[in-house]
Amino acid sequence: MNRSMGFGLVFAVILTGCTTGAGYYSSGGLAPIPGSITYNGQPRTKLTKSPVGSSFPHSFTDQWGRQVEEIYIIQPDRSLLIAARHYRPVFSFDDD
Repeated sequence: MNRSMGFGLVFAVILTGCTTGAGYYSSGGLAPIPGSITYNGQPRTKLTKSPVGSSFPHSFTDQWGRQVEEIYIIQPDRSLLIAARHYRPVFSFDDD
């Protein structure tokens, strides 16, 4: 009985770290890289008309010439969180 109780407690502790909800992003986000909107800190102009939790993309070329697309989420304090980052392939295998 003690062993199963201990397992249950450990499982409960692990589950408490896995909380998610609609419109809530629990991660600290990705670290900004050169070209990111938040690379030199948060922007001075606040996105006051955009709803909290909404997201938008930003595309740029990084310092190595790669095409990057980042997805930002607007936080309750109107700061931006980098939720996702995707690198576009450098070479295309299309015949066009």
